Parts: sequence; structure tokens; C-alpha cells
Amino acid sequence: MIRFGAGTTIARREVLHGRPWSVIPMRVVADTGDELALHLAEGTPLTFPAHPFGPHPWSFTDRWLDTDVLMLHRPGDRYSVWGFFRVGVRTGWYVNFQRPLVRRPSGIDTLDHGVDIVVAADDRWEWKDREHVAEQVAAGRLSPAEAEAVWGETERVADLLDGGRAAWWWAGWTDWHPSS
Repeated sequence: MIRFGAGTTIARREVLHGRPWSVIPMRVVADTGDELALHLAEGTPLTFPAHPFGPHPWSFTDRWLDTDVLMLHRPGDRYSVWGFFRVGVRTGWYVNFQRPLVRRPSGIDTLDHGVDIVVAADDRWEWKDREHVAEQVAAGRLSPAEAEAVWGETERVADLLDGGRAAWWWAGWTDWHPSS
């Protein structure tokens, strides 16, 4: 298994139909093999290669703005957990449903599946963009089988969130902040 050294910069790519759709450089915070933590700093440049599918939804900007993000990944998960920070203070968690990550020598590949869960600082959570899964199927970004797998994963994560902070595998990252 490819592992990345803490402090190194890798590329997080969204790959759609076998071609990169977005490329974002990220700093490795930690990589145990079972968990990969990445830092996306405010102001980081974003790259959107020309793609036959059309422009990436974030292609309106060339930089990540307004927040720092800690992205936590585990092998095989169809989601990652993001901690958002404004001026160094975590404002909450965000569960990003995505294709399980694939490690490459220079980084990781995944693809956002549209639906998300926003977890407030008080641990209450709510769905975000549930309709995007059906839109992605209609647009050809997801197959019906992939959409079914996304919905299965959303239910597992909702159960995990309902179990409270003690059940969250990412709870150990609560005290991390961008200057760590």
C-alpha cells in the first residue's frame, strides 16, 4: 500500500469517467494506512482540466476560499469527514459522500457523489443536497448501482451520527487545528 509522509503535498483528484476533473494539492497531516488526514488550506489553488463531461461544479473559482479543511479518509469508505475551520476555529463537521479513494504515488483519486451531511458544532446534523444523487444519475456521473451504494452508505453514516460522538471514528481529531 502506498503511504504518504506527514508534511508532504499530494494531489487529491476527482476522476470522472477515467479522466481528472479537478486537482487540488493538499498537505498530509497523518497517514497510518487505516486513516489518511489531509489539510486543505485557505487560498490553495484549484485546477480543473478540460473534460469531455464539461466544467466541474467548482470551476467558477481558481482558489479554495474562506476556510481551512481537515479531510479524513479511511480505505473502502464511500465518504470522508471534513472539519471546517474559520480563523483556526472548527465550525463543525461535514460528511462528504464520494467514491472510495484510490491511492496513487502522487496522491489520491475519488469522485464526489453530491449528497452530504452537515454536523453543527453542537453535534446536531442535517442532510444537504440529497437530490444531487438522482441528478448525477440522470447526467451520467453515477450509475444506478453506484447510487444504490451511496444510499446504503448514507444510512450507515446516519446511524453512526445518531450514536453520538462516542461512536464517531473521527472524534479523536476534535482538537486538531490548521496550525497543528
